[in-house]
Amino acid sequence: MAELTHFDATGASRMVDVSTKPVTWRLARAEALVTMRPETLSLILDRKVAKGDVFEVARLAAIMATKRTPELIPLCHSLGLESVEVQIERQDAQTVRIEAAVSVHGRTGVEMEAMTAVSVAGLTIYDMCKAVDREMTIGSIRLLEKSGGKSGHFQREG
Repeated sequence: MAELTHFDATGASRMVDVSTKPVTWRLARAEALVTMRPETLSLILDRKVAKGDVFEVARLAAIMATKRTPELIPLCHSLGLESVEVQIERQDAQTVRIEAAVSVHGRTGVEMEAMTAVSVAGLTIYDMCKAVDREMTIGSIRLLEKSGGKSGHFQREG
């Protein structure tokens, strides 16, 4: 098992020194699921939510969130992100699937940025629809794929 890199030998928190790592192309993809009443999803798909186009606002929130990840996650590095793509789609009668893909040429990965994107998109969907459905759930936030760097390629099976 790999060691925890955000602690020094005494157990104190630290930001990992990436200055000697080579710059490589890094990609991360993550997903989240938002479950709601079928009537709520119908309102979203028919663009009848009073606050506006839910999916487009959530997509914009996700993109903005990737840029703010180091402000939210204490030991994340600030990165000059090169690409953020967010897909939001109906999975079934009561579930929305959010997927984010983030890439950069850098010395550290973008997994946290991708997972932050899908989390904030889910929270935005909740915020925009809570007046009609307070029982929505946001879950299954997980890394799907990451590439680049010393640890190589990871792809979730299934």
